[in-house]
Amino acid sequence: MENKQQLADLLEALTDFRDKRDWKVFHTPKNLALSVSIESSEILELFQWMSEPEVETALEDPEFKERLGSEIADTLIYLTLLAGATGIDPLEEAFKKVAINEGRFPTSPNAVSES
Repeated sequence: MENKQQLADLLEALTDFRDKRDWKVFHTPKNLALSVSIESSEILELFQWMSEPEVETALEDPEFKERLGSEIADTLIYLTLLAGATGIDPLEEAFKKVAINEGRFPTSPNAVSES
């Protein structure tokens, strides 16, 4: 699967970057989990106090999208390092979670559609 290879390539690039700077000592599962939370909170901060129409407008602003992309990247980086440090395949776990949720939340004729 191409996505698995891309994720493996990303993890390799991140660990190479980390190891060249001798940062592995700081990248414990606990510290990486804290970093995921901190960076994801920075995503929330970008949307804080915005109404839905303001969010729609902000998403049309290239500068806002660049800042959002940067925070999403930071979160993904720490999440990828955490997965690597713990030996968890995040794609495999995500697909398992989708299957679990399919069983927990079956579709119904009354389901709300966004189309």
